[in-house]
Amino acid sequence: MKRTSWSAGLSVTADGPGVVAHAGSVALRLLADRTGLTAELSKAMTRRSFVPVHDRGRVLADVAVMLADGGEALADIDVLGHQAGVLGPVASPPTVWRTLDEVTPGRLKKIATARARARRHVWAQLAAGDGIPASKVAGADLGDVVVLDVDATIVIAHSEKENAAATFKRTFGFHPLGVWCDNTTEFLAAKLHSGNAGSNTAADHIEVLTEAIRQVPAAHRKQLLIRSDGAGASHKLLDWLTEQNQVRGRSVEYSVGFAVTEKIREAITLVPKQMWTPATDVDGGIRDGGDVAELTGLLDLTGWPAGMRIIVRRERPHPGAQLSLFEERDGWRYQALVTNTTTGQLAFLEARHRAHARVEDRIRHAKDTGLGRFPSREFAINQTWLMLTAIAADLTAWTRLLGCIGEAGVLAACEPKALRYRFLHVPARLTHSARRRRLKIPESWPWVAAIVAVFANIAAIPQPA
Repeated sequence: MKRTSWSAGLSVTADGPGVVAHAGSVALRLLADRTGLTAELSKAMTRRSFVPVHDRGRVLADVAVMLADGGEALADIDVLGHQAGVLGPVASPPTVWRTLDEVTPGRLKKIATARARARRHVWAQLAAGDGIPASKVAGADLGDVVVLDVDATIVIAHSEKENAAATFKRTFGFHPLGVWCDNTTEFLAAKLHSGNAGSNTAADHIEVLTEAIRQVPAAHRKQLLIRSDGAGASHKLLDWLTEQNQVRGRSVEYSVGFAVTEKIREAITLVPKQMWTPATDVDGGIRDGGDVAELTGLLDLTGWPAGMRIIVRRERPHPGAQLSLFEERDGWRYQALVTNTTTGQLAFLEARHRAHARVEDRIRHAKDTGLGRFPSREFAINQTWLMLTAIAADLTAWTRLLGCIGEAGVLAACEPKALRYRFLHVPARLTHSARRRRLKIPESWPWVAAIVAVFANIAAIPQPA
């Protein structure tokens, strides 16, 4: 039997009526409407004496849907335009360009407020169900603590763009700083920087963290944990984090990477052998070849915030690891962190900080959802694009949290690429009967039952009051 017999008699034509590609993305647009996001964006973009053909809030929501669906350029909005039979009129690429150009710094603040209002409705639905997901650490969870992870990344620019510059990694582009919620995987806040911007600028960290805390609904700001790598280890940022505990009814803890300086090395040499305790792995068991100890009482911490503790972890280096002269002589590799948490075993506190590494997955997902490429030569438009990337990440997170439950739970663990492959890019046929429209997903599609359940779950979300 010939191996190419499957293609015998196959032909391709361009006359298929009623076929809708990427039918799953319709659910994302429906989600934006049901959570009140589209309406809030419309309010934020309203201009006196200006009534556009395409509502500007709707345009922004559609661009976010396009990014969540895998679009990389503004021209990809035409994929949604193909779905006009389901979605109605969709803005053209030139209209999208004009909309992004209309987003001023003042409107960016209004858009942030719009996002916070929609998020409040989403979290209210979660609280009414199984509750806000708990952050997982070492085989346990942190209960009601909302964990905010802050980190920066490099986005390479392949052409001259405003404020693009050489980066510390010897590339060329931008250096955005963002904050993600570990509980829900939402992309709460971000700021676009030039490529040569410093990674440990306290003012920038404070700005994005302030905006991220505003994004968390007020009822859930009572217990916060802020995690950062060593870029956040500055006097100004740690002082600011400590001051947040003065806000009535709020507890803010931090876990921040700390440089292993000469003073830290001297303190390490003073730690008695019996004071080193086994470190904990991701499942809560003993981490083979790793130990932790506290250095707080061995250091002069004058000038640092009151209550700050320094914890150090040592482990045997893996082959090829770059070690300092101290580490080569000692045979251990060291990493330090600072925290103001007063209770808990050292191993657990160190494992809690190590869970900050999950933010790298959030960044990778964001780069698969628009962050990997900025479309314009103008810095202001790219800042708006970054904001839309955050909205797209939120829509993906909300789809998992509110849509992929019950029978649709099989899709809940999908990363963005897998979610597109199994759900968002599913084809369907649009039919009309008795003044109703029906999207008919192929019954042979492996995840058809889950997809139908996602649509039903999203349609059941009550409209905001």
